[in-house]
Amino acid sequence: MSLSPQTYWAEHARVGDRLRPGVLIASGPDGRVTELRTDLPGPPPGAVALRGLTLPGTANAHSHAFHRALRGRGQGGRGVPDTFWTWREGMYRIADRLTPDAYRDLAVGVYAEMALAGITCVGEFHYLHHAPGGVRYNEPNIMAVALREAAAEAGIRLVLLDTCYLAAGFGRPPEGPQLRFADADADAWAERVSELRPGPDGGIGAAVHSVRAVPADQLDPVVRWARDHDTPLHVHLSEQPAENEECLAATGLTPTRLLADHGVLGPRTTAVHATHPTPGDIDLLGGSGTGVCLCPTTEQDLADGIGPAADLVAAGCPLSLGSDSHAVIDLFEEARAVEMHERLRTGTRGCFTADDLLTAACAGGWAALGMPEGGRIAVGAPADLITIDPESPRTAGVPMGEGAEPAVFAARAADVRHTVVAGRHVVRDGVHQRVPGAARRLAAAVTALVD
Repeated sequence: MSLSPQTYWAEHARVGDRLRPGVLIASGPDGRVTELRTDLPGPPPGAVALRGLTLPGTANAHSHAFHRALRGRGQGGRGVPDTFWTWREGMYRIADRLTPDAYRDLAVGVYAEMALAGITCVGEFHYLHHAPGGVRYNEPNIMAVALREAAAEAGIRLVLLDTCYLAAGFGRPPEGPQLRFADADADAWAERVSELRPGPDGGIGAAVHSVRAVPADQLDPVVRWARDHDTPLHVHLSEQPAENEECLAATGLTPTRLLADHGVLGPRTTAVHATHPTPGDIDLLGGSGTGVCLCPTTEQDLADGIGPAADLVAAGCPLSLGSDSHAVIDLFEEARAVEMHERLRTGTRGCFTADDLLTAACAGGWAALGMPEGGRIAVGAPADLITIDPESPRTAGVPMGEGAEPAVFAARAADVRHTVVAGRHVVRDGVHQRVPGAARRLAAAVTALVD
């Protein structure tokens, strides 16, 4: 058998819902798996050995790259009230300082950190469109281009979820840094985003920032654009109780009911957070097949609350995961936190199985980003792989070859030794092959912004 340089031998790999020993995974020029063999006792000549536990590449379904500059900052203090809304002011200050070059530099570091954490595909919820004051750049999508170039350099796939943002709240025009986010109306948003073209390792999707930021009479053009272009549609939903209260006061409806009435919900749509839905909201989301992207480490960092994850899934909502504000970039931790939050909420262990959580981190995220063929190791699927070190201080002694449970509940992002994207070895033995000194580069980009 002739082997190409894009052939790997995994010591143990998750194929379907089973762990198999000695798995050969070959990929073709299109970056998809062309051959899959199991039970090979050792790597054939020319195959790259992946020692440890190999899983499908994970998908981060919700990212705001520039929020990474706030990690470790703005945590409040004793006697100093701090909420999502006060944190948001710090986020606005960072947003107002970003140039296209600065955004690219920061995003390279952020996406390199994701690759090092075993994330091979990211959905970037992108709303930082314009220059300070809301003036359009000569190239209207230059900030999106900066993100796309950053992902290409870092070697991961990017689905750019271009976000419609029109208002500061119900009946309030955008002001200050928000002007950088806002298009004139939804038709202007659609015209601008229509100039974007999918990249070789990713795609384009649409997003409604929130019911606060997109008036009800402006929702239809966004929904229509997503439908006509056959793309995913994402929306922040009920992240904060204040959002629900303002929506009820302004419209008499919950945010979920408002979105349902305007055709936003459905199988192509992912609601991000869904932390404070009513029982009726849960029925609407599940009954329409709307997905839910949970971001537990951000939700806990910002004191957003614990959402009813198990109830949403039981109602029929597919589950995906995101790192959102990047307080942490670790989808293993996000997956664990879904279960741990349910344990705290219900007083019961085992609300989600390890298989459920691994599916959310892998296939669920890929599906939410419009690529349902991803997040699995199978012929025809994207050749995206990650390998976990079974002998790290965290995984030592853990039966990593016996199922998903040890991987999900023991491993951390730091245990990822290899990351393969479209058959390309992006992280090898824990070292990023495309962004040397990724941590130093990220530190320099953050320092330039906050200082």
